[in-house]
Amino acid sequence: MPQSLANNLIHLVFSTKHREPWLADTIRLDLHAYLATVINNLQCPVLVLNSVDDHVHLLFSLYRTVTLATVVEDAKTSSSRWLKTQAANFAPFAWQGGYGAFSVSQSNVAQVTRYIIGQAEHHQKMSFQDEIRALLVKNSLNFDERFLWD
Repeated sequence: MPQSLANNLIHLVFSTKHREPWLADTIRLDLHAYLATVINNLQCPVLVLNSVDDHVHLLFSLYRTVTLATVVEDAKTSSSRWLKTQAANFAPFAWQGGYGAFSVSQSNVAQVTRYIIGQAEHHQKMSFQDEIRALLVKNSLNFDERFLWD
């Protein structure tokens, strides 16, 4: 095949350090736009992005020559730097060290999109910790609870 083609859809989740509620409504939409721009600039189109006070969910298409680690590092580093310029009270802001990344089949894009859009309602019933545990189990990822939280 002379042409290289790929369709790698990724559901990415990451939290603020210690799940501090930094992502208030007053900054959320600007943060979403900023994150989408950073990731889109890596040729990784963002399909949907949403957040609640302490974490972000994204669904994007991973470009065939870009690593997942590069996307995460650029998104978190750049947005952290940007957030710190938005107001003096953001000076101590930090993202957690880790992240969760889950492959999504094309047939599940609509379902994952609804899930990401519905984060506010979802988290009225489930904590972030329970959500991450459920995603890890659903995606058959082995994990040690001692190392999930910072």
